[in-house]
Amino acid sequence: MFDYALSFMIFLPILAGLALLLLPIQKEGARIAGFIVSVAVLFLGIELFIGFAGTGAMEYVEKRPWIESLGISYSLGVDGISLLVLMAGSILFPMVFTLFAPRSKGYYANLLIAQGAMAGAILSTDLVLFYIFWEIMLLPIFFMIGLYGGPNRLPATIKITIYTIAGSLLMLAALVYVGVSYHNQFGQWSFDIVQLSQLNLSGGFAVLAFLMFMVAFAIKIPLFPFHTWLPDAYTEAPSSTTFVLSAIMAKIGVYGVIRFVVPVFEVEFARFALALSLAGVVGMMYCGLAAIAQKDMKRMLAFSSASHMGIIALGVFCMNVQALTGALFQIAAHATSTGVLFLFLGLMEERMQTRNIEDLGGIAYRAPIFATFFAIAMLASVGLPGTSGFIGEFLIILGAIKFSGFIGFLAGTSLIIGVCYMLWMFQRVFFEKSNARTAEFQDFTVSEALTFLPVILLILGMGIFPQPFLKKIEPTALLQIAQMTNPPHHQLADKTVLNSDQHNQKN
Repeated sequence: MFDYALSFMIFLPILAGLALLLLPIQKEGARIAGFIVSVAVLFLGIELFIGFAGTGAMEYVEKRPWIESLGISYSLGVDGISLLVLMAGSILFPMVFTLFAPRSKGYYANLLIAQGAMAGAILSTDLVLFYIFWEIMLLPIFFMIGLYGGPNRLPATIKITIYTIAGSLLMLAALVYVGVSYHNQFGQWSFDIVQLSQLNLSGGFAVLAFLMFMVAFAIKIPLFPFHTWLPDAYTEAPSSTTFVLSAIMAKIGVYGVIRFVVPVFEVEFARFALALSLAGVVGMMYCGLAAIAQKDMKRMLAFSSASHMGIIALGVFCMNVQALTGALFQIAAHATSTGVLFLFLGLMEERMQTRNIEDLGGIAYRAPIFATFFAIAMLASVGLPGTSGFIGEFLIILGAIKFSGFIGFLAGTSLIIGVCYMLWMFQRVFFEKSNARTAEFQDFTVSEALTFLPVILLILGMGIFPQPFLKKIEPTALLQIAQMTNPPHHQLADKTVLNSDQHNQKN
C-alpha cells in the first residue's frame, strides 16, 4: 500500500461529502458519487487486510507532529484491535448508497462525512485526535435523524444530543486530566497512547477520570443504564442511518474502551471489572426482555442490538485472552449480521409502508431469496454454529466462565432470550398467513441480491473458516492482556525492595 493509505481512507469520504454539499449536483448524482467513494475505500480496506501481518504491533503507521508544544500529533495506525472494526465499516458502507429510494444530496454527504470521521476515530492513536474525530462523527448523525427521520424525530434527536454532549464533556475533562498527569510525571506533554500507557495513576481523581471515560463510551455502546436514547433514535432514524449507528458507531464505543481506557487505567479497570461485567450482563437480559415486548420490528431489533452489545462489552471486561479475542471477532460479526437486518427491514418498510409485526406474515412464500438471506443474518445474530456469530459468542462465554462462573452462566442464559424473540419474530413475519400488505411483496431484484450476497457469504465464511480472522487479532489480544495482568515496572521495583527488606529482617 502507498504511504498515506490510512489518511486517504479518512479524508477521501470527508472531502467528497463536503464537495457534495457545496456543488450543484442532483440527488442521483450524489448517490453515485458516494457509492464510488465508498467502493474506493473498500478496495483500500481489502488490500490493508490482506497485507496486515498480525504481529500485535501497530502497522501502516503515519505520524506527524501537529501541535508540538502540547505533544499532540497526527498519529494513525492499525493493529488487531482496530482491524476488524475498520474492515466492517469499509465493507458495509457501499451498501447504503445502492439500496432504498434516492434521497437528497445532503443525506449522502452526511453519510460520507460520517464514514470518514468513523475511520479517523478507529485509526487514531493520539487521544486528542481520536476525540476530534469522535466529535465530528456525531454531527452527521444528528442531521440525518433530525432532518430525514420519522414523525417523532425531534424528541429522538434531542435525547441523543443531550446524551452525547454529556458524554463528550466528560471525556474532554478526563482527557485533560490524563494529559496534565503525564506532564506532571514526565515533564513533557503527550497524548500518544503508547506514552500514556506508562502513566502511574492512583487516587480519587484517577477513579473519577476512569468513570468519566467509561460513562462517555457506555453512552455510545450503549450499556445499561445509559441505553435509553437508543430505542427512539434507532426507530426514528432512516434505516441506513440506523444501520450506521448499530453496525459501526456502537462498535467504536467498545473500541475506545479497549484502545484508550484499558492501557491508561489498568488498576481502576481491574477494580471495577466485576461491576462492569454485571452491568453488561444485566443490560443483555433487560434489553432482551424488552425486545420480546415490542410490536414494532425496528424497535425490537434496536433492543436486540443493545443486548448483543452487552455481550461484546462483557468480553472486554472479563480481562482474559479468550474473551477479548471473542469481543474483537464479535464486533465484525455483529456489524454484518445485525447491520444487514436493519437494511432488510428498511426494504420491507419501503415496500409495505409498515414494520408492525402484526401486519406482516407469509413473506417467505412471496420472496424466498429475501427470506433466506434474512434467515442467515438472523441466525448469525443469535449465534448459530456455522455462522460468524457463534465464534465470537462462544469465545466470550468461555472467557466469562473463566472470569466468573456466575457471570458466564448469566450471559449464556441471556443469549437464550435472544434466540426466543428472534425465532418468534421470524416465524410470525415470514411463515404466518399472507395478508393484503404482504401478498404483493416482491423478492429481491438482481441488483439487491448482488448487494447483499457478499455480506451473506462473509457471515458464513467467518463462521466456517474463522482462523484467517482470528490469527490477525489474537496477537494483539495477547499483548493487551499481558499489559493488563503484568504489574508496571515501578510496582515490580517496589515489590522487590519490600521483599528484600523482609528477607534482611528475617536474617
